[in-house]
Amino acid sequence: MQIRLSPSMRSITISSSNGFMDSMKVKVAARHFSYRTLFHTILILAFLLPFVFILTAVVTLEGVNKCSSLDCLGRRLGPKFLGRSGDGSEKVVKDLSKLLEQVNSEEIPDGLKLPESFNEFLSDMKNNQYDAKTFALRLKATMEIMHREIKRSKLAEQLHKHYAATSIPKGLHCLSLRLTDEYSSNAQARKQLPPPESLPLLSDNSYHHFVLATDNILAASVVATSVVRSSLKPEKVVFHVITDKKTYPGMHSWFALNPLPSAIIEVKGVHQFDWLTRENVPFLEAIENHHGVRNHYHGKHSLGTNDADNPRIFASKLQARSPKYISLLNHLRIYLPELFPNLNKVVFLDDDIVVQRDLSPLWEIDLFGKVNGAVETCTGEDSWVMGKRLRTYFNFSHPLIANKLDPDECAWAYGMNIFDLNAWRKTNIRESFHYWVKENLKSNLTLWKLGTLPPALIAFRGYVHPIESSWHLLGLGYQEKTNLDSVRKAAVIHYNGQCKPWLEIGYKHLQSFWTRHVNYSNDFIRNCHILDPQ
Repeated sequence: MQIRLSPSMRSITISSSNGFMDSMKVKVAARHFSYRTLFHTILILAFLLPFVFILTAVVTLEGVNKCSSLDCLGRRLGPKFLGRSGDGSEKVVKDLSKLLEQVNSEEIPDGLKLPESFNEFLSDMKNNQYDAKTFALRLKATMEIMHREIKRSKLAEQLHKHYAATSIPKGLHCLSLRLTDEYSSNAQARKQLPPPESLPLLSDNSYHHFVLATDNILAASVVATSVVRSSLKPEKVVFHVITDKKTYPGMHSWFALNPLPSAIIEVKGVHQFDWLTRENVPFLEAIENHHGVRNHYHGKHSLGTNDADNPRIFASKLQARSPKYISLLNHLRIYLPELFPNLNKVVFLDDDIVVQRDLSPLWEIDLFGKVNGAVETCTGEDSWVMGKRLRTYFNFSHPLIANKLDPDECAWAYGMNIFDLNAWRKTNIRESFHYWVKENLKSNLTLWKLGTLPPALIAFRGYVHPIESSWHLLGLGYQEKTNLDSVRKAAVIHYNGQCKPWLEIGYKHLQSFWTRHVNYSNDFIRNCHILDPQ
């Protein structure tokens, strides 16, 4: 028998040695690896090995060095190469979620003693070795207690803010007393405002007339100063400052001793208006004598609160109980046509605003026969500040309100309004205002709770012309997250809310827009220790 190999090594031939040519050819399998394939394999391995080395080093630093075998290292590295987590964390999370859902509907046992901190909770779990369900139940109970405590703290914070907002800071009280004393002892503080030669300008309709009603001297100075500084023609500005009888001497002293360049300033007390009598303002006596009103505005404001209250809603309720809402000064705006019978248009400003842009274009706005040019408060990016419709202010479960108003109707803002007094005098707005205030008193304050705006929203229906929102930015006294770019661009910024810029509770990052108009070098301000917050 002979065996021959082919030169290519691909077949073997076997033949017998007898005379016959019996032979058998066997094919050998072809080579799978060529030199070229081997070369490419080596290149790929040379490229990958550094990354394998780095990954191995990282895993080792994370604790893989504790593995005692290659098998252990493989079990750790394998899932990472495959892009999967090998620690089973996803399953743990799913199991825990399922367990928490199960105990969510279960009642927490009475008298269950719970830890007061995370460390106590952790120690409690370790020491008692609770099963999974008990752990979930105790976790739920702990979270619910923490939630109630946080809510109770927020409600207490709102109540303390309310007390701070309704009190008079010592510095402001001092300022009023010192200026009142100056009025009695200093003839310069008693000089006529405005001087006799400027008296005709008080009823000159070619000038821009601003009305401000307040008993806060410092706030009045900021409003007047900001208007004059922002005006392109300050010599055309006439300011009518109205205050109460007790504040009048101090208010007059301030503006007599600190005149504003070019502008005309008039200071009057409510006692100096002949028109403001009990007969012309009948509802004020009714408000003062109404038992429900006294309890609402002067009673214990914490009564009726519980842990279920929303802190924001509670804050709104407290704001509605500010005693300023039953003051004559707060109601004066409804009597502007009678108080200024010779004027055609006025801009009425609240004392918690700052003017940052020339307001003279307001007199050029065509109100199309309407009375009140105001910014609407139902559209805007901030739904808390600019999401107010009539349902925000009124009790629509009362038939008087339900039959009269549309809950989806847009509300508008007080604080900066351009009033056409000529158009106003042709309406029954004042009579409508009086009627609805009396109806609310008859219903024991069940139609609305919040101040002077609700009856005005009814009385001015059909007489409001919306103006651009950039004229009046609201909410700086309760929206801490007010957009600073919007603040800088607004013509008028309004610190409506509890956190006034002259109070300690004012938002520090928003105060500078107000304090820049305070003259902290003034002797009266320095002697009353009214300090620059900066």
